[in-house]
Amino acid sequence: MEIIVPIRQVPDVALNIRVNDGAVVEDGVSFVISSWDETALEAALQMTEELGGEVTLLGIGPERVSEALRKGLAMGAHKAIHIQFDSAGTDSFAYAKILAKVLEERTFDLILTGKQSQDTDAGLTGSMLAEFIGLPQVTNIIRFGDLTADSMTVYRKGDYGTEVIGLKLPALVTVNDSLNEPRLASMRGIMMAKKKPMETLDPESLGIGPEMLGLQGSMTEVLRFEKPESRKEGKRFEGEEAETVPQAMEQLVSEAKFIV
Repeated sequence: MEIIVPIRQVPDVALNIRVNDGAVVEDGVSFVISSWDETALEAALQMTEELGGEVTLLGIGPERVSEALRKGLAMGAHKAIHIQFDSAGTDSFAYAKILAKVLEERTFDLILTGKQSQDTDAGLTGSMLAEFIGLPQVTNIIRFGDLTADSMTVYRKGDYGTEVIGLKLPALVTVNDSLNEPRLASMRGIMMAKKKPMETLDPESLGIGPEMLGLQGSMTEVLRFEKPESRKEGKRFEGEEAETVPQAMEQLVSEAKFIV
């Protein structure tokens, strides 16, 4: 089974993100693989361990994206492709268009990616990519079953419960981050990753003109970033329920305006 896993490198949201003049300050920021994409990679590795085949990572962005690709190779992916350019201003639509261009001459059985990216939480790129290249798609997968070389059963987290869907391959699937616990790269994996192939391409070599890149190729524009206000300290009511419940209700009505 040949599986493509597009991954996105994002700021580590577990650390303090600083905003200055409407922009994220990148100095001192650690960049990591988006957690949803790590989950997709783990799923792909488990599939190839069961059925055989290879996992190819696909990353888009500046030179530092190679670090995320190398980490994915250390986890067990077999090879990687890096489309290298300054991706500032690129939105989900533009990313999907670029991915579609990269994949149009390549053969694969499955595209696996996270349902969203942990920096924008847009959740649009996977679905757009499937539409652009004419693949069936299922989003927000929480479990796989009945896996074969040309079909699978997927369990999707829907609005009203778990949806069970039979899927013919090739197809595109986006995964929920509850699907699995991604493995850690071993020391042996880190050493082997240095020898695994990583193809670096520029947009021009793929026939991607400047009109497809950055803001020119995007349908949306981020105007500014704003730091959310710090949450105010809550109030605690002590005593008997007959006393504290009316006090809490009074605060919800008069101060919080939560109940009208």
